[in-house]
Amino acid sequence: MSWTTPADLRAQVQRLWDRGELLRACVSDSIDWPLRLTFKPPAPADLANRFEAVRDWVSAVADTPRVRLDWRERTHRVQGRQRIPAVAWVDSLDDALAIVGQMRAAERYRTLWRQTAAEQPALLTWLTRRPLKALELTDRWERLLAVVAWLKAHPRPGVYLRQVDIPGVDSKFIESHRGLLAEWLDLALAPESIDAAATGAAQFARRYGFLDKPARIRFRLLDPALPSLPGCRGPADIALDATSFAALALPVDRVFITENETNFLAFPPAANAIVVFGAGYGWDSLARAAWLQCCDLYYWGDIDTHGFVILDRLRGHFPHAASFLMDRDTLLAHRAHWGHEPEPARHDLARLTAEESALYDELRFDRIRPGLRLEQERVGYGWLQESLGRIPLRPRTHAPGRT
Repeated sequence: MSWTTPADLRAQVQRLWDRGELLRACVSDSIDWPLRLTFKPPAPADLANRFEAVRDWVSAVADTPRVRLDWRERTHRVQGRQRIPAVAWVDSLDDALAIVGQMRAAERYRTLWRQTAAEQPALLTWLTRRPLKALELTDRWERLLAVVAWLKAHPRPGVYLRQVDIPGVDSKFIESHRGLLAEWLDLALAPESIDAAATGAAQFARRYGFLDKPARIRFRLLDPALPSLPGCRGPADIALDATSFAALALPVDRVFITENETNFLAFPPAANAIVVFGAGYGWDSLARAAWLQCCDLYYWGDIDTHGFVILDRLRGHFPHAASFLMDRDTLLAHRAHWGHEPEPARHDLARLTAEESALYDELRFDRIRPGLRLEQERVGYGWLQESLGRIPLRPRTHAPGRT
């Protein structure tokens, strides 16, 4: 039977709720009332062939709460004249809300609308666009509005989130709602209060002028002859913020970068050299250290497609950077330690050398083995020491960071 049932009628109204249409209609004329529903009654032949089923259907549909029916008379040669529902209507917004059982929720939405219109009218466009999301935030609405009001009063404040002093609001509350607040602040704040180049949740602080936790660069001195911090003995493990690292004037010629912490900690001694731990910050932070442009820079990553992607990105800041232990000989010498890369990169990389590109192609096109990878920590320590010993020292001309 394809006739419209009471459940079908309710489902049509439910879809309006699920799309937020009924909530929007609470504060606008977005729906014209009465609303005609899609309705399919029995065909004339059904009266003759399925009279009892039609009679039961008429009784059920006629009892549908809050739905008004238009009736049509049809004449049956045996049963005589019969009245059959032909059109179904919902006469008002209240009727529609009652059908889906959302009268109280609609009133909460109206309350949010009135409050927002009074305090932050610029957010009404968001409230219209995402009414169901607004209902989910009812218990946090006042605090969220308070954050917007604070930033309007203190544009680009230059403080840490921890220093924002709003009753009932702490830094964790702001951090956990960064995505939502970004949508709101973009609507409510003046354009000059927003750094449009900073996008995504990770750059929320920068976008709206808060201080952000500084990126820290961790490194070890590989030459005991290098000057170290007072009181430190041996190859100290040092971490500096990016600004302080950029201001260094270390008398080094060679800088090694490795992504694995164990490799970083166990990296062998090397003359006029340091090793940098590549995890935990992006190349943008490292690129601030202009003195690195004067050093021989070596990147040691996994021999897999993503290792070469990272190398390619590094060369966007340091074109002279060389790869270290990311060659075919190293790969083939450690066949017993091969692993699997679950989601290899496939796109072209423009900054690789010819030798690197050839190996990258073998990996991304599965020419040796599908998903092949050799993680950097699986390279033999003796192989590392021998390879490090083959890197020539160059004569010193000036101290990096000094002109």
